[in-house]
Amino acid sequence: MLIEIIEKQLEKDNISFNEFRELIIRLLNYSIVCRDESQIEQQLYDRFLRISKLVTEYLKIMDVRVFHDVRFEYIRLYPPSSHVPGMDEAEVSAFSGSLRARLSQAEVALILILRLQYDKALREAQVDDKGYVTESFEAINIAMKNIIGRNLPDKPTERRQLFSRCKKLRLIDYRHEDDVLKAEAWLKIHPMIVSFVNNDAILALENKNTTSVSINDDASEQIQTELITEAMEE
Repeated sequence: MLIEIIEKQLEKDNISFNEFRELIIRLLNYSIVCRDESQIEQQLYDRFLRISKLVTEYLKIMDVRVFHDVRFEYIRLYPPSSHVPGMDEAEVSAFSGSLRARLSQAEVALILILRLQYDKALREAQVDDKGYVTESFEAINIAMKNIIGRNLPDKPTERRQLFSRCKKLRLIDYRHEDDVLKAEAWLKIHPMIVSFVNNDAILALENKNTTSVSINDDASEQIQTELITEAMEE
């Protein structure tokens, strides 16, 4: 019954059910579609624009919320009971935990620094025409030491995994995997970092009187970490 209703609506928009399913699966698997990321994501994003209401209503059945940034052209999913930027607070759901993917302390620390560096560049008008900020890996490491009192992982494997996680979340981009090991290499911070990190987390850092801030187990609660977990991938 539901499939028939969806197919009738899709027919009006000249989109097949398989194309609809491809978009839904991609969103659930990765939690995000960013138009600038690749040709595939460009096609999926443009498809979403044509059937955004249907996609939103379909995911609403599972209490999964859709955040669409029109300016920077990306879509991000948030699981039940999560706080979505610019939307009303969600009702508490007893089943919200199973769709969440918790960030590690190292990931929380890095993401906080990325947001702070982005804000700094924004104040200094060092943002390109697409909203990206370019920073060196050395600058990120120095900021980590000065603000949070942490170093980036020394082990190459751990450092690659840390930055790869942020890249998968579309928060940053860099050319080569080994760039993360080179102080002089550069990365780009995506403007979506602003909506990904809760402002309360930034205020907490800025209001500290000490030169460094410790990251405890509850720190990730101040970041938009309610991601669709990779366990949902096929």
